[in-house]
Amino acid sequence: MTENRIIVSNTKSVGLSLILTFLFGSLGMLYSTILGAILMIVVEGILGFLTFGVALFITHPICMIWGAVAAHNYNKRLVNAAH
Repeated sequence: MTENRIIVSNTKSVGLSLILTFLFGSLGMLYSTILGAILMIVVEGILGFLTFGVALFITHPICMIWGAVAAHNYNKRLVNAAH
């Protein structure tokens, strides 16, 4: 007798990831990627300090893109694991 198991997991919204990273920067990335968020918090802290915040105009969009891609990849892995 084979046993069927059903695993239910929520997907992550790419739109919500974009909104959170737009509003909160690298802290908003915690929704989609924890390691990426920790890395960008450190990078933004160091670069923001060294450039008096000017580097945040570059790192903030990077955070948004990274968060959206991470949420998309998470959803893709869920779908691929289901097949």
